[in-house]
Amino acid sequence: MTNVLIIEDEIKTAKELRNLIETLREDFNVVNIVGSIESTNKWLDENEEPDLIFSDIQLADGLSFEIFRNRTLNCPIIFCTAFDEYAIQAFDANGIDYLLKPIDEEKLTRSLNKFSKIMSITDIEEYKEKLNQMLEQTNNNYKKSLLIYFKDKIIPIKTENIDFIHSESGLVTVYLNNGQRYIVNYTLDALEKRLNPQEFYKANRQFIINRRTIQDVEHYFTRRLIVRLKVNTPDNIIISKVKATDFLRWVETN
Repeated sequence: MTNVLIIEDEIKTAKELRNLIETLREDFNVVNIVGSIESTNKWLDENEEPDLIFSDIQLADGLSFEIFRNRTLNCPIIFCTAFDEYAIQAFDANGIDYLLKPIDEEKLTRSLNKFSKIMSITDIEEYKEKLNQMLEQTNNNYKKSLLIYFKDKIIPIKTENIDFIHSESGLVTVYLNNGQRYIVNYTLDALEKRLNPQEFYKANRQFIINRRTIQDVEHYFTRRLIVRLKVNTPDNIIISKVKATDFLRWVETN
């Protein structure tokens, strides 16, 4: 029996995929459907690794690449996407398959056949090397600069110069390492998608922080964490109990 994990935040799409898989392959068993980075990490921590993962790319709490970048997995992954042609090319070039939504029998059959070929690779390190190459390529999709509209000027700022980003009362402010700060027209969620998650982490609804600015992390009330940066911040940066494990894994990795 081949055990399959589906990572998909659209429950209708996930159920349709599960039904297709189990219809096309009687020896395939979908062990669970999870819908976020957080719930996936929890499931993988508590369960035996599946034989195959189907993973949507864009989840409610970020890009699924972070799941695979921050842990060691030996099982193949088939990515699902509705939009990102650049990423699709990266997967295909490195022998990692993808499903372009909407998913149908023909597309799924092709992917399952590729899975069988992947499983025939005698050296699992060859597969893992291809996955790592793909993850490196996806880093190129993140913005290295942002355009800031300030008065009558358009100012490009390098993302590497951002210390942290703060949201309060609907206003989002970018704080730079030279002491300057700018109110921007982006939402915190929109900025999170543009910034490299290896360097930036959305701590809560108020803060995105740069890894290099972290000074220390301490346990806080009710199993939460408090993060202190090397620079002053308008408020305390609190990591919720639910996100604490994921945050510490991010701090420790890379």
